[in-house]
Amino acid sequence: MAPITEIPESFKRTVSGASTSGAAWLDSLPGLITECESRWKITAGAPFALSFNYVAPALTADGQSVVLKLGVPSSELAGEIRTLQSYAGSAAVRLLDSDEGRGMMLLERIEPGYTLASLADDERATRAAAQVMRDLWKPLPPNTRFPTAADWAGDLAKLRKRFDGGTGPLPTDLVGQAEGLFRDLLSSAEPSVLLHGDLHQFNILAARRRPWLAIDPKGLAGEPAYEVGALLRNPDPRLSTDPKVQLRRIEVLHEELGFAKDRMLSWGVAQAVLSAWWTLEDSATGWQRHCACAESTSEPTCRIQIGETVERRRRFPGKYWRRGSESNRRINVLRTFPGH
Repeated sequence: MAPITEIPESFKRTVSGASTSGAAWLDSLPGLITECESRWKITAGAPFALSFNYVAPALTADGQSVVLKLGVPSSELAGEIRTLQSYAGSAAVRLLDSDEGRGMMLLERIEPGYTLASLADDERATRAAAQVMRDLWKPLPPNTRFPTAADWAGDLAKLRKRFDGGTGPLPTDLVGQAEGLFRDLLSSAEPSVLLHGDLHQFNILAARRRPWLAIDPKGLAGEPAYEVGALLRNPDPRLSTDPKVQLRRIEVLHEELGFAKDRMLSWGVAQAVLSAWWTLEDSATGWQRHCACAESTSEPTCRIQIGETVERRRRFPGKYWRRGSESNRRINVLRTFPGH
């Protein structure tokens, strides 16, 4: 494989816009690649399709296929490294070596490597994602701090600050709903575990040592039910804005994980609005699809019956349950599912 000679212009624009140190990092990138080749005795090839980090296939001196990942050193990249260290290759890509301060990672090459998003059967994809979730969740490691679900939810305050108490182009009612849902969900949350934090269909790849492996974790401390939010708002608007698809996903996740349906839906709505804000903050475009997902998921045509709580406890003893059931009944994303 020949070393890269040019950095894609689209990647340059993304990195420069996302970080104040992005331009300087881009200038240093060819040297970083060379440094990694020398340090890890690898030969890097042309990169994959790039977004915020530089990711390329590589070969070791003995012919092993690996992946080189480089990014602007940041708390987010450090969180990914620490999360992968905690996962230790269980249901996630193996971290072979890293340098947190330099933003460098050497990863196993996952093959065949197609994404869960490529499956035409959304129910099958949802069940596969649920299995990865179960296999990934671990107790929070001692002496290592990860951002919390409350930390992330607090980012909505930045939206209010930016627009002088308003919500800018985001629908005011939807933002208000998300703020209320976050308050109710966080106040009644189960004990936190180490979450992936961004476990959607494009971050789950087909593998050989396991059917599916997760990549690109953020690392988040939160209750397990939080994890379903990224899955619900992906892989594309055709699915994420279809109430029937979302209801079937919630049914499947309830069967596989035992979480309360209204709680998963509530996390889905709140996180979709938060993602709309993050997208607006980063690029000013593309936030609309997240709002559309939140609105579709919160449509009042699907009310969960209160009696579901009794049925859930009977079917799934010992699972993670929501606390403060009376206060949670006030959550305004209540659904009715046929057959209950």
